[in-house]
Amino acid sequence: MPQGPSPALRAVRRSSRRSPGCLSPVGAAACAGRELAVGEKHCQNTMDKNFQEEFTQIIKFQPPLYKQRYQFVKDLVEKYKPKKVADLGCADCSLLWMLKFCSCIEVLAGVDICANVMKEKMHTLSPLPVDYLQPSERSLTVTLHHGSVAHKDPCMLGFDLVTCIELIEHLEESELKKFPEVVFGFMAPSIVVISTPNSEFNPLLPRVMLYRHPDHKFEWSQAQFQSWALETARCYNYSVEFTGVGHPPAGMEKVGFCTQIGVFVRKYPQTGESLQSEKPTEAVYKTVFKAVYPSLKDEKYLQNAVISEVIFTAQIIKHHLMSKHKEYGDECERKPKFQPSMDRFSDHLGKLVVEKDMEPFVSGNEIYIPLTTIFSFPKVNRLCGTFEKLRELIAGKVTLSSDGSAVMFNIEHENEEN
Repeated sequence: MPQGPSPALRAVRRSSRRSPGCLSPVGAAACAGRELAVGEKHCQNTMDKNFQEEFTQIIKFQPPLYKQRYQFVKDLVEKYKPKKVADLGCADCSLLWMLKFCSCIEVLAGVDICANVMKEKMHTLSPLPVDYLQPSERSLTVTLHHGSVAHKDPCMLGFDLVTCIELIEHLEESELKKFPEVVFGFMAPSIVVISTPNSEFNPLLPRVMLYRHPDHKFEWSQAQFQSWALETARCYNYSVEFTGVGHPPAGMEKVGFCTQIGVFVRKYPQTGESLQSEKPTEAVYKTVFKAVYPSLKDEKYLQNAVISEVIFTAQIIKHHLMSKHKEYGDECERKPKFQPSMDRFSDHLGKLVVEKDMEPFVSGNEIYIPLTTIFSFPKVNRLCGTFEKLRELIAGKVTLSSDGSAVMFNIEHENEEN
């Protein structure tokens, strides 16, 4: 078992120590952003004298500790590729904001007991104008719920990853007792990440007298946290590995990380038998925010993207063709308007125009660009998937030849302008 706090430190805490209680989302945000960068001075007189003489250096985490915690979660997401992620005790939504950029995630949910804290920052989770101009190929829905992690709500079922970053130390004892059943028994995600302060590190933080934040109901030593985590994992068929962020100074390794972390992984896939927890039929959480991001999985956004790409590609081919045809007289000497873009596609065009039915051609004042040629361009092909889908999406939106086989441009007006 990891060594607990020194006898001197325990003596300081004995008079005011409270029984460890369950964490509540209310304080998760409060402490998530308060990072430790303390100035040089001696430890308190109540600390062990030898320890005091050993440690007189500055502690400054770089990057800040809260960023290290968030990066730990992000690295975990990149490793396991969860599609649905919930952050309990999401507070100011900082972690959710970071995770919304992870391409594997399609559903993000946050829960916090303090609605006002979420509402102050929830706008950061809304889509930006660029998200509408360039919709992602994935879908993404972000939802925020007002409620307690000690309560069960069906909206929290089906998640792959649940994060509880600096949450449990804010829970009252009654909440802490309910917490494992709610998260591991009811929600039962594939992975749970729990971080909490390591009390053994506190003597290295001269400004910390008892707990790191006034809302903390308890702070556990490594042995206490690991004992609780192992018992929780055993009860709900999870494995757990321990790690952390915020390395101690050289020579003080025995105190462990400043933030201790448990990563719980469910041992068996969910089955009917593993879902014996009662499932409430009524929602107890209140939804305070929901954003559905534009996605190419939505036919409306897909059609707009395909039309734009077809027109863009056709314009590139048109100007490439016009620059090559001497029958346009002065036109052959004119720099095409889209010369930079044309250069990007010139090699591709050279490879494409090999079959007669794929060659763009000029007839009078019209330029015809076969759809088969446009469909062969990688982005158009990727967006549509099939040639039939391409025809379906641009029908009535792009000017086509009478037989519908080619995109058609009238160049008479353009010639007059030039």
